[in-house]
Amino acid sequence: MTDTLRTVEGQPDDVFDTARGSALVDDVALVLRSALAGDGDGVVDAFDKAATRSGVVGAYEVAWSLAGATVGDGIALGPWRLEFPGIDEATYDKRWVARFLSAYANADEDSAEALFGAAIADGKLPQCLMTLAGSAVATLRHRDGRAR
Repeated sequence: MTDTLRTVEGQPDDVFDTARGSALVDDVALVLRSALAGDGDGVVDAFDKAATRSGVVGAYEVAWSLAGATVGDGIALGPWRLEFPGIDEATYDKRWVARFLSAYANADEDSAEALFGAAIADGKLPQCLMTLAGSAVATLRHRDGRAR
């Protein structure tokens, strides 16, 4: 899986300002369906599809929507400080997801975009997006009472 999301990583990182569309809903649903089924290749394909259609923006918007699914609705407006014990010892992708979710909870798209760009620059975006998808699925299962 080392050469996944190649279309995302090959795009310029200054294209974060496009509109969200119905394709986004389809992409997010496909990521979640694939992740729920344990289909890592399907998750990658869904992100690749979004990136092929909309570049970095497409993958970013799917990730932002996954963060929304993870954080949930009805969150009071921030500022929020999320505590993640042991975060400094966590792997890159887990630290990234914690910070990306924190950015979402604080409605801080500037920080989220910076995190996304840093993961691209560090060559870690594929792992980060897979971890984000897994986190979203685990959270949704937990909320549904089917923690796994």
